[in-house]
Amino acid sequence: MDSSQTNYTILNNSSVEICKSQGVNCTHNSTRLADDILDYMYFFNSYTIKVRAKTQYGETDSDPYVFDPHSITKINPPKNLKITPSSEHLSVKWDPDEPRCQVKYYKTSEPDKAPEVLWTNRFSATIEEVESCINYNVSVRCASERGLWSEWSTEKTALTKLSRSRIRMGLWRKVAELGKNGKRKVHLMWKGIPSTCREAFAVKQVAYNDNTTTGNYTYTSCGSSSCDVDVDHRSHRLYLTVSDSGALLDSIYVPAVGDASLPEVWSIKTTKSRMRGVIQVSWNVSEKPVSSYIIDWTHDGCRYFWKETTFTNATLFGLLHRTLYSITVTPLFNNISGHSIHANPFCSSMGVPEDIDVKVEEVDDKSAFVKWHMKSQNPCNDVDTYTIFYEAQGLQHNVSVSGSEDGVWLKDLKPNTHYNVRVQATGDNETNMSSKVHFITNKYDPRLIKALSICGGILVVLVLSIGLTCAIQWKKFNDKPVPNPRLSSVAKWLTQSHEKVEGFFQPTTDQIENQVVTGKTQRNRGAPLTPVRNGNDCDPSFSSLQENEPEERFSETSETQLLSSPEGSMVFSSSQSSPYRSQDTTEPLLEKPSKNDLGKRQEKTPMKSLYISLNMFEQSDVR
Repeated sequence: MDSSQTNYTILNNSSVEICKSQGVNCTHNSTRLADDILDYMYFFNSYTIKVRAKTQYGETDSDPYVFDPHSITKINPPKNLKITPSSEHLSVKWDPDEPRCQVKYYKTSEPDKAPEVLWTNRFSATIEEVESCINYNVSVRCASERGLWSEWSTEKTALTKLSRSRIRMGLWRKVAELGKNGKRKVHLMWKGIPSTCREAFAVKQVAYNDNTTTGNYTYTSCGSSSCDVDVDHRSHRLYLTVSDSGALLDSIYVPAVGDASLPEVWSIKTTKSRMRGVIQVSWNVSEKPVSSYIIDWTHDGCRYFWKETTFTNATLFGLLHRTLYSITVTPLFNNISGHSIHANPFCSSMGVPEDIDVKVEEVDDKSAFVKWHMKSQNPCNDVDTYTIFYEAQGLQHNVSVSGSEDGVWLKDLKPNTHYNVRVQATGDNETNMSSKVHFITNKYDPRLIKALSICGGILVVLVLSIGLTCAIQWKKFNDKPVPNPRLSSVAKWLTQSHEKVEGFFQPTTDQIENQVVTGKTQRNRGAPLTPVRNGNDCDPSFSSLQENEPEERFSETSETQLLSSPEGSMVFSSSQSSPYRSQDTTEPLLEKPSKNDLGKRQEKTPMKSLYISLNMFEQSDVR
């Protein structure tokens, strides 16, 4: 029979129609019917129904079905859900009061995880074993004693409070040097408290004098993960508390300045591991009793990491790649911290620079000098080798140098050829390649051109120097004065053997500087000398001298002395007019020798005639 043409009717045990349907389901929303069923359920524990099917061909009834009404009843979800968080649990309440209820809860951050279900027979429940400062989603459903479960109520979110017993607290500090104001800055920091906690924190400072508290307490409000406080030179203990409740979370000790009784460590050493982002730290054992060590590290001076160990070595994991870290080790004894030791800044790992700047600084015909420079600001750079790739006309070559080099000569290149150059840095299992740089080799060797240029320059300088020297000499030659006989004077001069004859003329300095001309030289030139006088009258002194002296004194074998005077005008003349300047005669300055003396001297020494030209250069000022 085609069900699409069949009508179904649900009837109770009194053949009263409950609902109709053309399908296999039937729903009746009558409030009156529901009330009748509820009233029936209140008095009876069973209920009977049957199904009647009717078509155009007839109708038929099903067998009666007997059931408990309470087992098919579903109540409405609970309302007015209220959650009260505390440091240890969550308290949940709701309406109405049903005999059976379930409380479902889970972490808000883990929605895909199966929720926890708590059973209760009351209208309230307490959720234990919750974590601190965690958001939980909570909902409730209930059911009658024998009925179906209601739908879950609308979920509500609640944040648990901080519980010291449910967190793994870690507290540490960094102490600065004592300042000029007598204060030390202590940077207090903690871990283990979830960032979702809404509690406010405070630090309680307690100072000690000779291991005795002073009784004065100072409170400082703090942030969610760190706090800065100021202390003096004395030892202090800092207590981290919850502000609103005053609950104590943890405490830390700050030693006094210069306390020699505290333990300390020596000779800290840092080494790089083969694994990236790992540093191994080791130190010597303290001479004083130590219970454990605190090692802390930072890469920016703001965010610190630390851990506790009982060994004299530690391995730091999860460090940032190619980052410089500052590492400190502090000994602990009976919850009292000693003096810290600092290691030199150390890189977590090394790498190659990100940017390589390449330049071709010098190019020849068959070689070129390539230089490179690292532009990275990261101090953790380490290059094992540089490989220089250079290519021309489809042929590629390479040369490798040490990581400490910053330049290389490329040799055996082709003249007048275009080359491409790249530099690859390799180190710590990393490589980085620079961009291409182009250059063209010279057609000729520049050293040859340079040598030719230098030789040409030297030749030009030499020619100019010679020309300048010749010009200077020619100018000096043109400017040199020429002797003029018209400006000369004539006097008699004795030979060396007669210089000591009494009364003979001694030459002056000016006369010695003039040219000496002998009588023989004058005769060879064809100019016989004959003394004459200018003018018609003769000087009496000259005539007297001429009469008293023998004629041999003017002969070729006699020695003659003529004294010049600025006022005189004596000259010698021949058949041609004499070029000598007219001279005035002067009386001899010496006594005239007698004929007997002259005769004796002539017998001993032959006499020669010497003619000396004097003052033959024209003077600028006339005396």
